[in-house]
Amino acid sequence: MKLLNLILPFFLFLFPSYFLAQDESKVTLDRMFNSSDFRQEYLGPIQWIENGEAYIKKEPSKLLEKEKDLVRYSSNSEKKEIWISAPSLIPKGQSSPINVEQFSLTPDQKKVILFTNSKRVWRSNTKGDFWVFDLKTKELRRLGASFPSSSLMFAKFSPDNSYVAYIHEFNLYKENLDSGEVTQLTFDGSRDIINGTFDWVYEEEFGCRDGFRWSPDGAHIALWQLDASAIGTFMMINNTDSIYPETIPVQYPKVGQDPSACKVGVIHTASKKLHWIEMEGDSKQHYIPRMQWINPQTLLIQRINRKQNHLKIWSYNVEKKDLQLVYSEQEKTWVDISYPDITANGWGMNDLTIMENGSSFLRLSETDGWRHVYKINLNDGKKKCLTPGEYDVASIYGHDDKNLFFSASPETSTQRYLYMTDLDGKGTATRVTPKTFPGINKYNFSPNGKYAIHNHSNATTPSTQTLIKASNHKSISSLVKNEKYKNTIAKIDMPSVEFFTVTTEEGIEVDGRMLKPKNFDPTKKYPVLFNVYGEPWGAVAIDSWGSMFNTLLTQQGYIVIAMDNRGTPCLKGSEWRKSIYRKIGIINARDQALAAKEILKRPYLDDERVAVWGWSGGGSMTLNLLFQYPEIYHTGMSVAPVANQLLYDNAYQERYMGLPSENMEDFVNGSPISHAKNLKGNLLLIHGTGDDNVHYQNAEVLINELIKHNKIFSMMAYPNRSHGIYEGKGTSLHLYSTLLNYLNTHCPVENTGSTKP
Repeated sequence: MKLLNLILPFFLFLFPSYFLAQDESKVTLDRMFNSSDFRQEYLGPIQWIENGEAYIKKEPSKLLEKEKDLVRYSSNSEKKEIWISAPSLIPKGQSSPINVEQFSLTPDQKKVILFTNSKRVWRSNTKGDFWVFDLKTKELRRLGASFPSSSLMFAKFSPDNSYVAYIHEFNLYKENLDSGEVTQLTFDGSRDIINGTFDWVYEEEFGCRDGFRWSPDGAHIALWQLDASAIGTFMMINNTDSIYPETIPVQYPKVGQDPSACKVGVIHTASKKLHWIEMEGDSKQHYIPRMQWINPQTLLIQRINRKQNHLKIWSYNVEKKDLQLVYSEQEKTWVDISYPDITANGWGMNDLTIMENGSSFLRLSETDGWRHVYKINLNDGKKKCLTPGEYDVASIYGHDDKNLFFSASPETSTQRYLYMTDLDGKGTATRVTPKTFPGINKYNFSPNGKYAIHNHSNATTPSTQTLIKASNHKSISSLVKNEKYKNTIAKIDMPSVEFFTVTTEEGIEVDGRMLKPKNFDPTKKYPVLFNVYGEPWGAVAIDSWGSMFNTLLTQQGYIVIAMDNRGTPCLKGSEWRKSIYRKIGIINARDQALAAKEILKRPYLDDERVAVWGWSGGGSMTLNLLFQYPEIYHTGMSVAPVANQLLYDNAYQERYMGLPSENMEDFVNGSPISHAKNLKGNLLLIHGTGDDNVHYQNAEVLINELIKHNKIFSMMAYPNRSHGIYEGKGTSLHLYSTLLNYLNTHCPVENTGSTKP
């Protein structure tokens, strides 16, 4: 007993959390990153089969511990059965099953391609191994067995189930499923000549990955080819994994530099003859972000000019080799290919919805000042609006035989709901989402439009997922309840949430979301942290479940505010979203600053203790606010910012800013580096040296500019971390500890006097 009394204080000092009961009402960084306390339950990937009458998901195996079965669920009844058991997926000579990451079925649904052992290519894991599993014989065999492991991409069955085509080392191959014979179909693939997949900027800015398509009859394969030989190589440097630095080359087209030349070809699969489609204009001054078959003879090709303000959709008859323009859309600003929205169906290559037996297609367009769904006739290009009215459509979900389903929120841009209207454009859109689900509602529709997975959350309610009948929103089955997470949250001192609008002195009405401490006292003065983004690819003042980091901040005594300026993808009309054209860094920063000026008039917000932080575009916004409006913002934490717009990629920056050869002054005026000399407050700059998106180069040129003007600041570089700064043990905890420590130091909760510089 005496020994215990001697050593207990020692262990209490070393391991206090082991002996002391944790306060379950408080959020800490340790709980956030070193425990499972705030780990939500997710449905995980599901795949619709049988046109949506059933779906497949992974579940723990009943036969093999720690492994997963593929389980089939009936969409209508939720009856379940083992579709492919884990033991069936053990290759010969091995002891454990392959880990299925994705899969696809043959058209006759008798065989399955299983994707596993994947490796990252740019942002996505698109390279790996593919196995074919016969659902009847239970035979399992690997495709491309003669190729190195994890080296194939985008394996797809032919429509007649006899072949699989895939990409290996930038060339296209087909493999006979019966004989295993492999036939090479392209021969010039290299790091510069990219067949059947895409370069960095196509993936990042257009969501393009899989670059070939079987025709519906299997007679042809259409594919993209990019010539990246003229693209500049950006060298990233790894200084830490060997005694001599390793260079990592990335073909990356900067602003003002030509993009990869792009063309589309068609291969006759029997003769292996390849024909390239001739299109008007310079291939280096256009992008081809989308292509799809609409029948065995006809391709639909979307091509947009380099400034991305003139979209042309072409049909191409592969038998007649005839190219016809079917639709053209032009704006003074830009034309969207993918519409950024919180309810958009993923970050990828969504084809146009083909209607009326291939005689028309659906497209979102903003030509009348609002974003609406149009049905466009393939023969004459005439279009008909299916969603008329003074409101925006956020995204298209799908359709059944009679109705079109889409996301919208006519009353408030901070929320999203499911709407439906008839396919003739004669009816009135009606809301399908019940009033019992206020907030953000997202849907994953079945191919036949009869069922959907409904994902709901709002600012005070964590995410839940439910299988529903689409037409009446009737619940079939609760898939994710998140009960454990909700029980944890119920014990937390959660902030109160206020949604507000504020009108700036220039008459701009800005939406905002404010988080206040649970024990908020309106007679006190609170330090303020603005969490910003502010560019066309994201909104922050939305009614969805938020970050536990923000909860931690409110528990410490901060008020956290997020606001959406003009140029963000709010559902407020085309003029709102596109007024930022050629004005990134100017109009968005001004809206943020003037909105902050108004909201800071509230007596409980301390305008002497004001901080701002953001990541990526939000990092750029943080810099611009700190540099251009030092009288408002006193402390800034900028993560992975674009410091000079000329250092970012051409497809994104030129879409929203034009070409530097025509308006260089706009790029200069909107870049934070141009205003760095005005720094008066406290700046923390954070960047990953392995960032292939916003290069670490941005940090270094900004550092040089700050040095030039003798501006004192703080800096944290994360070696070899990418844009998300998450790789490596302890990285996320360290990053948020750095942010929190800097905020506590330079914008303290306790008011000991003004921290305003």
